Amino acid sequence: MTEEKNIFKQLFDQEETLTEKQQKIVEAAIEMFAEKGYASTSTSQIAKKAGVAEGTIFRHYKTKKDLLLSIVSPTMAKLIAPFVIRDINKVLDAKYDRYEDFLKAMILNRQEFLKENMTAFKILIQEIPFHPELKEQFKEHIAEKVIEKFVRLVDHYKEKGQIIDLPSPTVVRFSATSIFGLLLVRYLFLPEADWDDEKEIDMTVRMIVNGIGKGYMCRKDSK
Repeated sequence: MTEEKNIFKQLFDQEETLTEKQQKIVEAAIEMFAEKGYASTSTSQIAKKAGVAEGTIFRHYKTKKDLLLSIVSPTMAKLIAPFVIRDINKVLDAKYDRYEDFLKAMILNRQEFLKENMTAFKILIQEIPFHPELKEQFKEHIAEKVIEKFVRLVDHYKEKGQIIDLPSPTVVRFSATSIFGLLLVRYLFLPEADWDDEKEIDMTVRMIVNGIGKGYMCRKDSK
């Protein structure tokens, strides 16, 4: 496992019931799931990397799926959800005069999270769409709580006349997918590209607000 101080490391520090062999298995599985994906990783490969017999894995976990869930489920419930909610709340609860200022703060906030937790992000983004259990947990622990606050915040900017008359959940989806798309390409698909982060963030914010905002270009041109 890398020296990255990620949420999986925090989970190991909190978990006292893992044997030494279990910890080696889990560490190997995390690294391989992140690198190759769950479907392309076999239990024999995990066992080899962990330095244990394959049978040892099945003494602790009935299936490879059980091993995945034993890693992701408690991580999402105990660490990712509380950390994400607390961290995002810093942005959601802050007072920004303009919606575009809020969006930029949100992107910078999520950018820092991904830099520190890339391994967890890779596993979650790769596996949540294909495992209903993980999808439900993500919805329960993270999505619903964040979206509820995000909608209230959009309502606030609509009342200030900064956002056109669209349903607030629609504005949230458009904003969130644009932010997520930027970060996904930046840190997962093209991390080695020659990025100008400040420029890319600014263009993403402008694209969002030009789509749903009132008079954004007029304000920019008048500066």
